[in-house]
Amino acid sequence: MKDEYLSWIIFIILVSVLLTIDIVITERRSTKISFKSSLIWSGVWIFTAFLFCGYIYISHPDGNIKSIEFISGYLIEKSLSIDNLFVFLTIFNIMKVSDINQPHVLKWGILSAIIFRIIFIIAGIGLINLFRPIIYIFGIILFLAAYKMAFPSKNKINFENNIVIKFIRRHFNLNSEYQGKNFFLRDKNKLYITSMFLTFLLIESSDIIFAVDSIPAIIAITRDTFIIITSNILAILGLRTLYFAISGLADLFYYLKYGVSLILFFMGIKIVISEYYKISGLSSLLIILTILIISILFSIYKKQKIYSRKEK
Repeated sequence: MKDEYLSWIIFIILVSVLLTIDIVITERRSTKISFKSSLIWSGVWIFTAFLFCGYIYISHPDGNIKSIEFISGYLIEKSLSIDNLFVFLTIFNIMKVSDINQPHVLKWGILSAIIFRIIFIIAGIGLINLFRPIIYIFGIILFLAAYKMAFPSKNKINFENNIVIKFIRRHFNLNSEYQGKNFFLRDKNKLYITSMFLTFLLIESSDIIFAVDSIPAIIAITRDTFIIITSNILAILGLRTLYFAISGLADLFYYLKYGVSLILFFMGIKIVISEYYKISGLSSLLIILTILIISILFSIYKKQKIYSRKEK
């Protein structure tokens, strides 16, 4: 029990330090985060997650099993996050948020995402402990998420009809002309909500929908609350810098959504049959890695093929 408390304390301290570094660095910037800088910092966050995985391997009695579960959960959350970041990119473009102000919105989006993730994870584990057949509902959610990702709707996203924006416009004063990074603005004794706050709400509502898909996927890997929360949160922490990295590497992730769709489908099968047949953590990790590597390799091949055609 003492080792468990120590692990939680180390994790909380680590997350606090990482959040402080991330917020201080990006908030002090007066220019856009460069592609090179985003790649370097993304590497730092990923390396830190693997260091923590090493700590789990060394300190936990079942370190070999738990570290595999951590890496599997981390990879699932990270790969799902990449697809979600493309939605963020669309939101920023439609809401006309400048490159300089985007990190500010992402900061609050990630902080609130951490809170919602913890709530959803605890609720999900609690529901399984209370009513075991809920795993079949989680399986259905994963199958639907896999289908939705593999065959996305061809209709363009219409944020004008978004329920959040409609509610804000109906019940609050809105200043859509403001170009700064503040969420609220006071003018002539009136408090206005800015388009930046609307953007934050859209980002957060998108992330909540995304969490509904991602939480059952990681629960399919393990029911250990510590592993689920730590792998999930550490995968989320580097999203701000990863966002600016993938905006410059979009072509490398062309087929990633199909790979993630296969992973979600596999997780759906795993959680549905878990009462009758256990797929080992190592087998799950190898399947996840294989799918991700193949999807990225196919994306690279497609990019090279398009590039060679242009040269001809």
